[in-house]
Amino acid sequence: MKKIVILTGAGMSAESGIATFRDSNGLWENHDIMEVASPEGWQRNPSLVLDFYNARRKQLLEVAPNSGHLALVGLEKHFDVDVITQNVDDLHERAGSTKVHHLHGELRKARSSSNEKLVYPCDKGILLGDKCERGSQLRPHIVWFGEMVPMLEPAALLVAEADVILIVGTSMQVYPAAGLVGYAIPGTPIYYVDPNPAINYELSRTKNLKIIEEKASTGVRKVVVELLRKLDD
Repeated sequence: MKKIVILTGAGMSAESGIATFRDSNGLWENHDIMEVASPEGWQRNPSLVLDFYNARRKQLLEVAPNSGHLALVGLEKHFDVDVITQNVDDLHERAGSTKVHHLHGELRKARSSSNEKLVYPCDKGILLGDKCERGSQLRPHIVWFGEMVPMLEPAALLVAEADVILIVGTSMQVYPAAGLVGYAIPGTPIYYVDPNPAINYELSRTKNLKIIEEKASTGVRKVVVELLRKLDD
């Protein structure tokens, strides 16, 4: 069974109503991104950071997967599919994707501020004073700017095994995630779905790239149809 690796970014979830910040001058829901997504911001004002992610978590529970998420699920009947996402929402999982790898953490989880391996389910708000089992303050289970990306190496290994790569809704400008396609075997077919695609260094060296300049909900369906049709060729 052929292996398909899918790389998704903010544009994948935008049509579900999840706000993005990549095109808004570093602001995310009217907050300076470094105030709510960096260790320094956390140290300066943990209450602001907790309030911000509590609001994002509440918003997430009010939205649903879109047709782009749902279309990807259908590939699992015919291919070995891994989704590697920069998104912290769980819309891929709620749509039905069974192998989802979150590069930047998960909004519906909390973790210890002193031990990143102590991770807990979290659907409610995190408050100052909420502590892990070892007595440290809980924080969002999010990889902030300046922090290591623990899932990067496992993701690179998956990309290196891919027979086909599908990129959806990402600017391909934010590293290290944007560099993952550089681990693909030369000649691997790559589909790139985005209304405003950007060709970074790794993609510029790709000889088997197909760009679909559309939003996720329509572009993903087109790629899925093409991949399923090739099964019959």
